[in-house]
Amino acid sequence: MKKIKYSTGYAFLLVLGTSFFSCKKDFDKINTDPIGVPEVTADKLLAPALTNVLGANLIRNRTINNELMQVTVSTLDEVLEGRIYRYDIRRQLSDAMWNSWYSELTNIKDINTIASKPGAINTSYQAISRIAEAWTMQLLTDTYGDVPYTEANQGRAGVLEPAFDKQKDIYTSLLNKLEEANTLLTAGQKIEASSDPVYNGDISKWRRFGNSLYLRLLLRISGKAEASAQAIAKIKEIVDTNPAKYPIMTDNTHTAKILWNGSNSSTAVYSSPFMVNVRPADFRGSAIVDFFINNLTTWGDPRIDPTLGKNGVNRWSIAAGPAGYVGIPSAYPIGSGAPAKQAYFYSDAQSGNPTSLQTDASTGVMMNVAEVDFILAEAAARGWINGTGEDYYYKGIADGINYWMPALYANGNDASVRAYALRGDFNWNNTLPLDNKTVGSDSKLEQIHLQKYYALFLVDFQQWFEYRRVGHPLLPKGSSLLNGGKMPVRLFYPILAQSTNPTNYKNVLTAQGPDDVNTLMWWQKP
Repeated sequence: MKKIKYSTGYAFLLVLGTSFFSCKKDFDKINTDPIGVPEVTADKLLAPALTNVLGANLIRNRTINNELMQVTVSTLDEVLEGRIYRYDIRRQLSDAMWNSWYSELTNIKDINTIASKPGAINTSYQAISRIAEAWTMQLLTDTYGDVPYTEANQGRAGVLEPAFDKQKDIYTSLLNKLEEANTLLTAGQKIEASSDPVYNGDISKWRRFGNSLYLRLLLRISGKAEASAQAIAKIKEIVDTNPAKYPIMTDNTHTAKILWNGSNSSTAVYSSPFMVNVRPADFRGSAIVDFFINNLTTWGDPRIDPTLGKNGVNRWSIAAGPAGYVGIPSAYPIGSGAPAKQAYFYSDAQSGNPTSLQTDASTGVMMNVAEVDFILAEAAARGWINGTGEDYYYKGIADGINYWMPALYANGNDASVRAYALRGDFNWNNTLPLDNKTVGSDSKLEQIHLQKYYALFLVDFQQWFEYRRVGHPLLPKGSSLLNGGKMPVRLFYPILAQSTNPTNYKNVLTAQGPDDVNTLMWWQKP
């Protein structure tokens, strides 16, 4: 039989293009051509591309984002090097995400190419390709800064050493693609429902996802002086001036997600990447940080209430430690020995455990409606759109909980969620200043971003990206942070990218600055 293959912009990606997720084995059966037809159709590429990007995101969310953003911490501190929770970032950390994202971008772009051919034109697949490309490229550029874009994934054309594009130009192109996607989807051309693991062929929801992603990217660059006015004007157009033209997510039926099969199989299609790639002992091995869980405990958050979970286990499958639902400090003193492990996430194979996020069907979030609510809350608090931010703030809290617990706060911004916030002492205070970064102080941005932090739980690197953008929520500084106590603002370029593309690697250092975790990228500079 003839296997259809896809090349990428880097020679080494020709080898590393296959995913490490076992579900790809089953998708490869779909892409195996039994009769010698030299091309594949767009519908056969969509599910594996989205699934592999999302799977890679989840694995690195656990190992990188969650340690940087004080969700989890290792208690095995006898190895002091490469401890991400201490801001000790190693070069080899960069390769996996770079390879995963670029290899699937080839397939994502091919969807548009195939759907643009005479006789096979499908404007919906063209639009979905643009949305998926914007989703993936945003992750790439926000992780590394300037990256190959225009010449990337051009291996078939002989471009094996692509130039690095400026982040400003990448963002400009991605915003244009999302504008194009919104227009293309107005035609409502049908796609194969079975090819779409996100919305089962519902084009109207893809349109909402694309425009919500549009808002994410606009907010991300809104603090950049040269882009601010245009970004703010576009946010207002989408939200206030012309909402009918730009429908966005408004409830959890619009949340972009792939539901895993919920089993403990490591071979079936749509098995959770946590089940496929993480050993149960490792999944439960990290301790939960006090910042993450102590807030939830103080608030009486329903997501960690065992009485509202399954068989006495809370919805986020957090096991109580010896002292209960409490955590340990993130950057505890070096050489003093790790504190006694307290709360942690249950693993699948743990005796007596009826539920675990390791196999949970709902962890595969690409973008949720709660994030959109908090984007609007910030925009309103800054005076960019109508309102004060209060209604959007409460709706974000409600939608964030409702995603995990559909029986709660189904009506969004109502009296029950306001009562919950009042009990937990995080109710909206319109008299607060917009911003105050003094530790222990409060502000509207701190209120919004503390709740957004929990809404972004498990969503790739978005907690880290947002912290770099606004400096919220205010994370406590441990006593043994490295890197001068400064949060890393990017990852190093991969080692293989340096060795296989040396000229363009040198050029990007001249343009962007040293290949260092403290080098600010374009949107992070004033």
